[in-house]
Amino acid sequence: MNKSEFKQKISESEKPVIVDFWAAWCGPCMMTKPILEKLAKEYGDSVHFMPINADDSREVLEQFRVFGIPTVVTIRGGKEVGRVTGVQNEAGYRILFEALANGGEIKVPLTPFDRMLRLGAGAAFVMVGITTCNWLVAGIGGILAFLGVYDRCPIWNAVTGMFKRS
Repeated sequence: MNKSEFKQKISESEKPVIVDFWAAWCGPCMMTKPILEKLAKEYGDSVHFMPINADDSREVLEQFRVFGIPTVVTIRGGKEVGRVTGVQNEAGYRILFEALANGGEIKVPLTPFDRMLRLGAGAAFVMVGITTCNWLVAGIGGILAFLGVYDRCPIWNAVTGMFKRS
């Protein structure tokens, strides 16, 4: 599919669109495919699902700056409103479909594993940085740890909310 075909399909769709960029050789893509197809059937009345083979649609991948697959892009009114790169469980993808179907904000929460991984790695970096007096490593650890809790931080939500409104 080229850019013009893609734009035509998006503009013809009266419903919001979920685009799945995948490839036949991609193991994670094959894991997510049945989940996305199941949700596409479930939400078919309110959301249009469009799987796009990454190998056949280089122009569209470049247009959306897709650098890794699987990537799921949500489009409302011809504009991208959300994106998830990498494998999600069914609950994560369901949030995308549900939010798009109801006109809500697209926000996929961190899984408990991802949260603990980020916090643990951040703590390890901070400890190594402090014990070796390498403040750059300690700072990187602090950023990593923050990435484990940023979605729950009221200050972060307030600051990013100001940018979203403008």
